[in-house]
Amino acid sequence: MATLNPPHLPSECEAQRARQLSERLARYAGQDLTLYINGETAPLVLGQDVLALLQEILTQTAMGRSVAVIPRGAELTTQEAADLLKVSRPFLVGLLEAGEIPHRKVGSHRRVSLSDLLAYQARAQAEQEEALRQLQQQAQKLKMGY
Repeated sequence: MATLNPPHLPSECEAQRARQLSERLARYAGQDLTLYINGETAPLVLGQDVLALLQEILTQTAMGRSVAVIPRGAELTTQEAADLLKVSRPFLVGLLEAGEIPHRKVGSHRRVSLSDLLAYQARAQAEQEEALRQLQQQAQKLKMGY
């Protein structure tokens, strides 16, 4: 089970430093980056994938957002899953009981896999976008100025 720490919102100083680092690293996008650390004989090579992930973390931090790294195969508690979806725990439990999101029980506790949670999130977002598209079409037909 993954343990999510409470969100840490970066201070203005941390956000500024992240912005500076992000701008410097942006120059190396699509490349491997070799770091030479004082006192170490072997360089540290950051591959393109690691550099892209680091760039994203720095970008989010620079915007004042908290960042969490969760392993793909992680299982979350209902509270962690609710926090990730930005909904209340009782609402999430309702989704689980309605079969909207697969889960399993460990004793009396429910566990939700991160991949199932992300799949639900993607489905919900696609449904929202489709509903918005339909509303936009209706508004255009009714000449409401959208």
